[in-house]
Amino acid sequence: MLFSSLDLDESLTDAVTALGYESPTPIQAQAIPVILAGKDVMAGAQTGTGKTAAFSLPILQQLMQHCDEPRPIRALILTPTRELAQQVFESLVSYALYTQLRVAVAYGGVSINPQVATIEQGVDVLVATPGRLLDHIAKGSVDVGQLQFIVFDEADRMLDLGFKDEINRILKRIPEQRQTLLFSATFDDALFKLSKTLLNNPELIEVSERNAAATQVEQLVYTVDKNRKRELTSFLIGSKNWQQVLIFTRTKQTADALAKEICKDGIKTESIHGDKSQGARERALSEFKQGKVRALVATDVAARGIDIIDLKYVINYELPFVAEDYIHRIGRTGRAGNSGLAISLMSPNEQYLLEAVEKVLNTVLLSQWLPGYEPDLTKQNLKEQRSSKGKQKQQARNKALGIKTGRKRR
Repeated sequence: MLFSSLDLDESLTDAVTALGYESPTPIQAQAIPVILAGKDVMAGAQTGTGKTAAFSLPILQQLMQHCDEPRPIRALILTPTRELAQQVFESLVSYALYTQLRVAVAYGGVSINPQVATIEQGVDVLVATPGRLLDHIAKGSVDVGQLQFIVFDEADRMLDLGFKDEINRILKRIPEQRQTLLFSATFDDALFKLSKTLLNNPELIEVSERNAAATQVEQLVYTVDKNRKRELTSFLIGSKNWQQVLIFTRTKQTADALAKEICKDGIKTESIHGDKSQGARERALSEFKQGKVRALVATDVAARGIDIIDLKYVINYELPFVAEDYIHRIGRTGRAGNSGLAISLMSPNEQYLLEAVEKVLNTVLLSQWLPGYEPDLTKQNLKEQRSSKGKQKQQARNKALGIKTGRKRR
């Protein structure tokens, strides 16, 4: 199948051809005709499968029919993070290159005034994060009263980040008659519940098994003591001469500390997380993309929007507390049909996190030991013995005090 067979305007097919797209991906082939037909859509697709084009191209196609002045905002694309907003914006600009449509982006962490100036000139499509969009609405610089299309990109992450209230406030300000598109890499009960308030008789599109990881990504799990994770990380990058390695941690503090330690090992490394200024985040990401920085340590929030087609290596320095985030993490590699490698470092007491990931994936990820970095099981056994003795002491104490165990006390 070719893009020309999807009834898209020639200006759009010329743009995607110039970008090197030859044929639509499965999510594009299924979603574009449905969106062009005017239906609401709830679509599940792995990261890196072309979902931005899947919703952007049919929206641009329909907006092209009327480009008269003045230009009210007719399409709104909401993203959970600044990085993803910038990424989607850049893609839309590329797709709309040969059209008369105007695209703008609005996110926090930077001055609102340049965004206001751009929007005042007239914008057809606005890409925004929920918080900054509400700032613009409060300021009076954005009117969403004439929206025809609204897209929730990575909707699952919006819920994870607590944007439910912001979404409800935005929904009160937009027309009830609209086309709503919800795209997500993972589906859960909370997202299905939200979809019932957003969508009207939607078409459900799933191009792969629900909550599946990208098949072209090889997944390895190494069991290693917590205090040797940094050493193993540097060893893997250095000994195998890996370039452009994305490393995930759970907290901002760990990201900063790990980046400093890896730098001491001779590997130029930067960290990126929500506490850093937008300028610092953009510089770190730019240097990483250009190869000036060999490793980038990121938290889950900041990593959304990192789109490097040929990124080959992802290391989970810490497994996520939210198992679905694992899918998003390893989805940073293996994009656009390329192969990738995702390595997770698991200390012996983190087995429960791996089990949660396996439950989401509905598969077993076999853990292994890397020679020279085997976990010290004597320490683990000692911890278990201490825990067992502690439980025995507590049980003896409860018995002496006449406290019955196994029943909740009121």
